[in-house]
Amino acid sequence: MSGIHITNDLQGKVAIVTGAASGIGRATTLLFAEYGMCVVAEDVNPDVEQQYADVESVVPLVGDVGEEQTALDAVALADRAFGRLDVLVNNAGTIVNRPVVDTTLDDWNRILTTNVTGAFLHTREALKAMIPRAKGSIVNIGSYACFQAFPTISAYAASKGALAQLTRTAALEGIDHGIRVNAIGVGDTVTNILGDPNDLAEHGKGAPIGRAADPREIANAVAFLASDLASYAVGAVWMLDGGMSVAVPN
Repeated sequence: MSGIHITNDLQGKVAIVTGAASGIGRATTLLFAEYGMCVVAEDVNPDVEQQYADVESVVPLVGDVGEEQTALDAVALADRAFGRLDVLVNNAGTIVNRPVVDTTLDDWNRILTTNVTGAFLHTREALKAMIPRAKGSIVNIGSYACFQAFPTISAYAASKGALAQLTRTAALEGIDHGIRVNAIGVGDTVTNILGDPNDLAEHGKGAPIGRAADPREIANAVAFLASDLASYAVGAVWMLDGGMSVAVPN
């Protein structure tokens, strides 16, 4: 594998990226396109269609990640437009910051549906498409909340803990078919998940690295895990959080 360059390895491969209209999903979609990949860029936000109108190798799909039909449509579109599916990036996610006693059932269900059910549905359908070809890579976008928590993120932390376990289980089932499943435990990244990106930029200053990540930094790691350069990575949750998960609070 030492002779493989990531551009050569990824060129011509076909990916689905969920949550592709902003943040890490958009950065990943654009990076994949730079590497010569073809991408189904999925998002619930209809703006995704206009965002990629001029990117020849990207086909947008508007759909709710937590709905079964969206997963079916995404895999079908990849096959119809590009002939196969090589990579799935389960990136779509949302959060609510409320104490447990103030978290409604609607809050809880919305977070779990987007962050976990959506990943499950897309993973299931992607595996069906990848197994006959005996090759593929699935990358889940997790969080330091895969392992840690703090007040007000009960639903989010539960969803990311579940995503880590989905990653491990799917990895054990997929590897017999040549399919690798891994996750990235992302730290504070300058996206609009909280509404104002400045909030995450400010919170990221508390990490040992002293700043939040740029979405492109996370996209670079996604590309690595998607490629054969990461051929020995199976069921890993790669913490990419500026040291947040290894620091003892002062």
